[in-house]
Amino acid sequence: MTQPRFASRHARPRRAPLYRALSCALWLGGSLFAASAFAQDAEPAPQAGAQATAQAGEARTLETVSVLGSRRAQRSSDTTSISPVDVLPMAKNTEEGAQFDLAQSLQYAAPSFNSTRQSGADGADLVDSAALRGLGSDQTLVLVNGKRHHTTALLNLFGARNRGNTGTDLNTIPLMAIDSVEILRDGAAAQYGSDAIAGVMNISLKKRKGCEAVAGYGQYSKGDGENWLASAYCGFGLGSDGTLGITGEWQDRGRSDRSEPAGSPRIIGDSKVKNQTLFLNGDKPLAENVDLYFTLGVQKRDASSAAFARDGIGSEDIPSRNSAAMYPNGFVPFIDGDIDDRFGILGLRWGWGEWNADLSYTYGYSKLRYTINNTLNASLANLDLLNGGKGVSPRSFDAGGFSFEQNTVNFDVNRFYDHIFRGLNLAFGLERRDERYKIFAGEPGSYLDYDGDSDGGNAGSQGFPGFRPGDAGGHSRDSWAAYADIEADFTERFTAGVAVRYEDYSDFGNTTTGKLAAGFRATDTLMFRASASTGFRAPSLQQKYFSSTITDFVNGQPVDVVIAPNGGDLANLAGLPALTKEKSRNYTLGLTWSPTADTSLTLDAYRIDIDDRIVLSGRFGDDDPVIGDALRALQVGQAQFFVNSVDTRTEGLDFTFNNERELGNDFKLGTFFALNLNRTKVRAIHAPPALVGREDVLLSERERLFIEQGAPKSKAVLGFDLSRGAWEGNIKAIYFGPQTLGTFSGTANGVPNARYKAKASADISVTYAFSENTKLTVGGSNILNVKPTRQDPNETDNGHIFDSVQFGLNGAAYFVRLWHRF
Repeated sequence: MTQPRFASRHARPRRAPLYRALSCALWLGGSLFAASAFAQDAEPAPQAGAQATAQAGEARTLETVSVLGSRRAQRSSDTTSISPVDVLPMAKNTEEGAQFDLAQSLQYAAPSFNSTRQSGADGADLVDSAALRGLGSDQTLVLVNGKRHHTTALLNLFGARNRGNTGTDLNTIPLMAIDSVEILRDGAAAQYGSDAIAGVMNISLKKRKGCEAVAGYGQYSKGDGENWLASAYCGFGLGSDGTLGITGEWQDRGRSDRSEPAGSPRIIGDSKVKNQTLFLNGDKPLAENVDLYFTLGVQKRDASSAAFARDGIGSEDIPSRNSAAMYPNGFVPFIDGDIDDRFGILGLRWGWGEWNADLSYTYGYSKLRYTINNTLNASLANLDLLNGGKGVSPRSFDAGGFSFEQNTVNFDVNRFYDHIFRGLNLAFGLERRDERYKIFAGEPGSYLDYDGDSDGGNAGSQGFPGFRPGDAGGHSRDSWAAYADIEADFTERFTAGVAVRYEDYSDFGNTTTGKLAAGFRATDTLMFRASASTGFRAPSLQQKYFSSTITDFVNGQPVDVVIAPNGGDLANLAGLPALTKEKSRNYTLGLTWSPTADTSLTLDAYRIDIDDRIVLSGRFGDDDPVIGDALRALQVGQAQFFVNSVDTRTEGLDFTFNNERELGNDFKLGTFFALNLNRTKVRAIHAPPALVGREDVLLSERERLFIEQGAPKSKAVLGFDLSRGAWEGNIKAIYFGPQTLGTFSGTANGVPNARYKAKASADISVTYAFSENTKLTVGGSNILNVKPTRQDPNETDNGHIFDSVQFGLNGAAYFVRLWHRF
């Protein structure tokens, strides 16, 4: 699923509409397919599906299989793949797990995966970002049923670990709808395209017959953060040979608060979330060797996070950020998000002799609209007071928002040749993708300064100022891609594959990436594997065109601060070049060992070099010796930009161990251990010519540490499942390594960095099966109530005694689940 494009770096005519792209893909792909098919002998050959079934029956297979990282028609287990792949069945998480959403379930199962709920980070509190191997959330590609999933419209900014990144909102997919999650821990841009620098996740959805449902309840030991879950799945037959799986889910998570001291006006903890989700997944044979398949997902989310508190009478917040007439005791503004997410796949698979073809259309849409409640426009309240009023303003504002839409057409062809070497798989294909990004302006009261230069109130809605008309607008781009992928068993023990992909983007040009992977089975149970690849990540439309203006107070004076869009007037006056792709080189060396049928072990070392990594700069002021004149000309006090300016190197090690055995007295014990070690270093800072000498502002120590240590340097999971008859017990220990984050004052001013010591938490649960179809689970997570290392609240992003790092700041939680199969 890697593909090319044909574009220059300059303006070009508008691309053809989507239906023309689909027709072109059909025509070109069909021509290639037909030419290859007619070139072969007329004698009919066995179907690829029959080959796969026969070969699977001849070989010893493990419990899980993987189709990620290889385009072979035949599936392979995660210990025989020439690329490192984790295969995580989701049944146990769905039926018995302590976590009620996908991101948190993976956080406590896969060491290379990181997703920590944010608090005090504006819109990032509403959408959990996720990443692999300590890299950015937009450097991991997510697939659903093998098709590219869209990213969110949200761009993580203030207070977020993944600042400057977009990512995929995994929590739009209910656990009940998922069969398994495959995590390819290897660079794969040559196979799957942009974003696959850290790796690829494929979420396989259910479509089997039968019905099941789960009801769950949980809360923190502090008595807050109540979490209610109701989810159901039903799989039906479509005619005599098709299947349709339907999943519906409702989740209501309450707000938690860990602010200190007791009675503090701050609210620090989980945001409030209500999810309503519907997923459909199925297929229907239309004729012999012709299958129609489809997926549809829709989620409506109402979420609310708490902004910084504003103090009341007697504080400096009156009249700058509060009105004595409205909130004499202070107030907490709420950033409420109305999130709509839609995802769909419609495809056709067919076979012709020994060839297999797949034509699909994938649609993704994410929209986030903000309403700021329990707030005020302090400048409007101050103006009212100056005009003889009481000093009031509205308490709620529409602050605008943004949307992202992605349309993708894929045409993929593959064939397995069993008579070439010991077997050779050939795959090739095309991809067309269109993307659109929009910013919506808020109502005037959410951003206007009504009292001008009166030294009175701050402009806009407190907690989150609205987007201005100058920020609003729509932007789009398209891309084309073509790929070829060959994998061959040269001998019974040596397998190698090569992939190449060409992509062409309408906004920055073209790129070609490649990958070489190989595996050598030294014995029937021991395999060595290695890979080397080049990769890339296209700058997201969110990074290119996000625009926001806020009024901040610096030394008591209001200052307009702009995040300036790339290619806009301010960025051009500052001499900033257009954003272009990030480039990567990825190397992996490892082994797999299965000494017995019940035991498997994998060990993989990796290195990822990324050049021209896109970062959000620090703030440049109008006194800056280089761009100060440009800022003053545009009447801007401070500005930030997205720039391709950082080279990084990530090195690490992944280790997994699985064992299942039967003990005496009918006991069964499953043991799982996994470890990830990683280290990211900024190797170079490349300032644009206009900013040479200002590298300390372009990437401050604090921002550098977010890149290098936004995730723990190490993470490990050790789990035991013990069962006997109707009873099952599970205990899991999760280790989070140390992190060091920067402070606002900085080490240059004698303030040490915030150092978070390594910590470990433990989860435990007990399940009783009333019958084969009904079971009840009770348990707890982080039962030892472990929290991160305490910090100076004046130096953390959220103004709390610690940021949202490692396992978060909420402490112990308890839960109960009831699962029933109909």
